[in-house]
Amino acid sequence: MRLVLPRGLRPRLVVAFLLVAALSALITAALTFRQARSAILDRTQHSAVRDLRLQIESLAPNLPPDPTPTDLRTFARHLDRASGSRGWHTAVSRDGGPLIGTADEIGGALRAATKDGDTTYYERVERTGDPRLLIGMPVTYTSRGDGAEKPSGLVVYAVLSLHGERADISALITAAWAGAVPTLAFAVVPALFAARRVLRPVRQLRTAAQKITSGALDTRLDVVGKDELAALTSTFNTMAATVERDDAELRRMEANARRFAADVSHELRTPLAAMAAVTDALDEDACSGTLPPDTADAVLLISDETRKLAVMVEDLMEISRFDAGSAVLHLDDVSLRTVIHKTLQLRGWREPDEVITELPEDDPRIRVDARRIDVVLANLIGNALRHGTAPVTVRATSTPEAVVIEVADHGPGIPDDVLPYVFDRFYKADAARSRSEGSGLGLAIATENVRLHDGTLTAANLPDHGAVFTVTLPHPPAPEDPS
Repeated sequence: MRLVLPRGLRPRLVVAFLLVAALSALITAALTFRQARSAILDRTQHSAVRDLRLQIESLAPNLPPDPTPTDLRTFARHLDRASGSRGWHTAVSRDGGPLIGTADEIGGALRAATKDGDTTYYERVERTGDPRLLIGMPVTYTSRGDGAEKPSGLVVYAVLSLHGERADISALITAAWAGAVPTLAFAVVPALFAARRVLRPVRQLRTAAQKITSGALDTRLDVVGKDELAALTSTFNTMAATVERDDAELRRMEANARRFAADVSHELRTPLAAMAAVTDALDEDACSGTLPPDTADAVLLISDETRKLAVMVEDLMEISRFDAGSAVLHLDDVSLRTVIHKTLQLRGWREPDEVITELPEDDPRIRVDARRIDVVLANLIGNALRHGTAPVTVRATSTPEAVVIEVADHGPGIPDDVLPYVFDRFYKADAARSRSEGSGLGLAIATENVRLHDGTLTAANLPDHGAVFTVTLPHPPAPEDPS
């Protein structure tokens, strides 16, 4: 059976508090029981030894100097009668001889200890489930000449039951348990109170952290007390203030960067349009042969760079609209086959030489912004033709939940260290490589266009060779009928 530990902090604190209380009660009860048990047994033992000595001192003078076994038996019988409530049984041995009397449970160890000594010995034993106290007491007599006590050779052995003392000890154990159980029950109240006192600041910290996560960076907590939790609360407030200040600075810098990019793109748009018009006119002269060869090459180079710069400016303006949150969708129900074939026709990509399409036969209709999906497909297919090997495969499937479009090429694929960054803006796998034909923003713009449709755009490598880009567009809910 597996022990299931409580997961919450409150039950853990309560359980820990109860365990400490139970352990403290157990240790206290154990020490109290040990001391009380020793005190009860020692008191009984000393009292029994004292009473036995008094009886021996009272009856021993009546013995003859050379007592016979009959005298010893009579002596033992008188001691038994004098036991009173003790109820002991005694036996007498002379010079290590046999025991004479009713005490027949004396062991060899006790007899050996009292054989040559003049000191009282005792031991506690368990016989047939009944605890008993065994006493061995040498009998001495007083010399009439010098008054000194000398051994008489007699040893009195007594056996008395400790059943009453065991009952007292059992009652003590019962009382200890009876007191420990209510103590544990009452310990729940301070445990819950302590857990509440400890967890209240923790709950406040959790609530404040959730508010900060949701954007309320001005959240602060009141610092109460001077303990560790108060120090933690103060540290939290300092952290929140730092986060709020850094967030405001980052937002300001981000807004300035967006405004700068948008302003630069807007200011470049007009002169680039004029330059494009001029370069178009010069292109005609360069292609017609009216210009010298060197001048014609320079004109064509300038014209090509101007077109690239114009594309980059347009891409930067599009990115600025995404960053500013001003990009909107113009949804319409269109045919999936029509969207894909229109993209191919506008770019002049031929089937099946350059592009192979695998489309559903039922030609599902999708609700999308056709212009933005055209930008996505044009970028993916153009990259596949530019970096891969023709023909590029465009495969589309439709499910009740979403439309999936895959664009796969037969090129070398995407290096594993580059794969996580292919959608980053202006990312270059090799900083020293020559400038690419595109603006470096195509995949970033494609990702933003797909995200506007609540879809996803992912990149991966095929098992054999080549790269595959997957566009997943979930079906939006049907518009409500105004009628």
